[in-house]
Amino acid sequence: MFDVGISELLLIGLVALIVLGPERLPKAARFAGLWVRRARAQWYSVKGELERELAAEELQRSLRETREAAKDIESQVRDTEALARREFERMQAQMAGHDPDIAAAVADSDAQTAVPEPPSALPSPTPAAPADDTPQGDRDGRG
Repeated sequence: MFDVGISELLLIGLVALIVLGPERLPKAARFAGLWVRRARAQWYSVKGELERELAAEELQRSLRETREAAKDIESQVRDTEALARREFERMQAQMAGHDPDIAAAVADSDAQTAVPEPPSALPSPTPAAPADDTPQGDRDGRG
């Protein structure tokens, strides 16, 4: 702020001593100090108030931008939903008989994805041996 050196302070003190005299100089110095402290306190108060207001404005601006972004996203989601709904309805209308090629393709894909029925009676894995009346010993040739 002000560039006041030691020589300027001595000159001001000497002039104050001459003008005020030695009896009133200490009271004047205390009074000047009180006013300087009050001025500094007021300055810091104003400075803090400005910083708080700037922070509040920045927060409000950020909140406003966030709300606008949320509205944009919501609009995009609604547009996409409407587009998907129209496409779905169009496909349903085509499948309902307006386009037999698509209905046939859907029917074929449904047939391919269908789960096959399990067989009711499974064939036995080994065929039954023919009935043979020959005793075991005769087969071996030991008989």
